[in-house]
Amino acid sequence: MGMDGREKREEGEGKKRLGEIRKEEIGECRDRRVGREKKKEREEEERDRREERDERQSPPSPPWTDDEKEKHYYYSNNKDTHFNNPHLRFGALVFVFLSLWLLLLLIWFPPKTTPIVELDLDLVQKPQQQQNVHHHLIHKTQNPNRINTSTTAIAAATTTTKSPFTVPTCYPSVSVYVYPLPAKFNLGLLDNCHILNVYTNMCPHVANRGLGQPHPQLGSAASWFATHQFIAEMIFHARVENHPCRTLDPARATLFYVPFYGGLHASSNFKEANLTARDELTVDLVDYVQSQPWWKRHNGRDHFIALGRTAWDFMRAADGPDFGANSLLNLPAVKNMSVLTVERHPWQGSNQHGLPYPSYFHPSTWQEMVAWQNKVREMERAHLFSFIGGPRKGLEKAAVRNEFIRQCGESTRCMLLKCGSGASKCHEPSEVLKVMSESQFCLQAPGDSFTRRSTFDSVLAGCIPVFSSPHTAYTQYKWFLPGDVSTYSVYIEEKSDASKRIEEELLKIPSEKVTAMREKLIELIPSLTYAHPNATNLGFGDAVDVALASLAKHIQTVI
Repeated sequence: MGMDGREKREEGEGKKRLGEIRKEEIGECRDRRVGREKKKEREEEERDRREERDERQSPPSPPWTDDEKEKHYYYSNNKDTHFNNPHLRFGALVFVFLSLWLLLLLIWFPPKTTPIVELDLDLVQKPQQQQNVHHHLIHKTQNPNRINTSTTAIAAATTTTKSPFTVPTCYPSVSVYVYPLPAKFNLGLLDNCHILNVYTNMCPHVANRGLGQPHPQLGSAASWFATHQFIAEMIFHARVENHPCRTLDPARATLFYVPFYGGLHASSNFKEANLTARDELTVDLVDYVQSQPWWKRHNGRDHFIALGRTAWDFMRAADGPDFGANSLLNLPAVKNMSVLTVERHPWQGSNQHGLPYPSYFHPSTWQEMVAWQNKVREMERAHLFSFIGGPRKGLEKAAVRNEFIRQCGESTRCMLLKCGSGASKCHEPSEVLKVMSESQFCLQAPGDSFTRRSTFDSVLAGCIPVFSSPHTAYTQYKWFLPGDVSTYSVYIEEKSDASKRIEEELLKIPSEKVTAMREKLIELIPSLTYAHPNATNLGFGDAVDVALASLAKHIQTVI
């Protein structure tokens, strides 16, 4: 009985616990069902809200396809989300700012192009009138042959925004074709630059297409160079290659330029005893040019060359003394051409035309030119006159130079920079220009020949040249200098009584006259300067502009 009672009691408690468990399971099932129903209700409410929003944003012009609606709904629903992202909004603002900044740069600083200019022949002076050449600009585009320099042109030194110069233009019927000569006639010669001159290593001087080494002591390293005096042919070539009047079509050309580096070739062969070998390259040049179809059109009368040495170095005569020259200018074909040279033969150079010696200033802008002209006007000139040079051997030239050296050395009003062999201050551009910039007048005695580079250095420095021979400048550079020589120079005949008292003669000139003469020199500086070959929009006519305009006018009279 006792056992049966316990068993019944335990059975009753078990049933009770089982009932409680079933109640808990039923409650949990009911809770899960209620949760599912509530979740379903929430999902239905969310779907209803989404459908209402979609209806509000749906396009107003149905019918649309279901695919189109889905795409529209996707982009509409995500539009606000994208631009509410602060990172995207910041990126968009940066993009808009940079776009506006680039647009402003393009408006205010448009890309620069190389202008094509046309030389107006109507503005070129007639040789007998000896007037300055002035021109006007017309713009086109051309790819320049650039020089590798590490510096840039100096900033504008004036607030003026328009060039004060009369700017050159190409006359419509004038265009220059540059013969693409085999390299052995020009650039190929530079491979042996160390032997291009029997007296000096020319490698530093042929750098930068003939400008030489930058000379920052004088000013901007992009505009001032230690330019060699016998290098004009290289600079002329570089300028014409990048010149606005150049044409690449020989059928359109009215001028044909033969870019032969004759001066460099001649100076490398001064000591060549074999005359056939000395003349070989010049003969090859003539054969090449005569074989071209464009030569035959006018038998070469519309062709020209530019030489960086004096005509004497190319006119060896069969019955004359041998000073190391070749016979280039005596060849019949070359006599048909026009020859530009730093010194023409005064009596036998009917087809020869004087070309300025290059000085040290090669500006790229008219602002640089104006800045230099203004500086020249303000220079303090403590010396009445000066002479830079050394004695020479011979009769006439030696006598003139020795007299200049004697008088300058004895005068307290004269600055003497005496030159000799070897290292000398005479070969330092900064020293040369310093002496000239401090002098009112510069004595210009003939050098080894009639002309000398010092004439053009003195013009650059605003120092009035004093000549003792008409062949030092007056008969040489008729395309470049005024016909009235008294407006820019003093002439004291070498055998006159006045030549014995130079200081006294110079003191007689009124100060007003001196000021006017200097102003004339300053006016001449642009047309006697070789601009930097890289220059575009130059804004003034340089020596190459004057030469091309004058050549064009001259050739019209001979073809």
